[in-house]
Amino acid sequence: MNYKNLAMIAGGFLMGTAGVKLLSSRDAKKVYAHTTAAVIRMKDCIMKTVTEIREGCGDIYAEAKEINENIACEEICEEIEDTSDACAEDAEE
Repeated sequence: MNYKNLAMIAGGFLMGTAGVKLLSSRDAKKVYAHTTAAVIRMKDCIMKTVTEIREGCGDIYAEAKEINENIACEEICEEIEDTSDACAEDAEE
């Protein structure tokens, strides 16, 4: 093993140690806390939007069901009228 490789290994170790110290410093922890707080605010905003979309979809679904029920009632009424017209024609004959 030559000195260049040994120096690179030692440099990597020192950089790693310095990196761990830097990442666990008080300032770094403040950055982590602020970043986490921003993510939580973003999540709350997204959940509010999702809730509004769900409510809108629920309203649309309820209206669609009502429309389908009205159409089904109209079809039944038309069937009843057709049947009663046919019965009236049969009675006249």
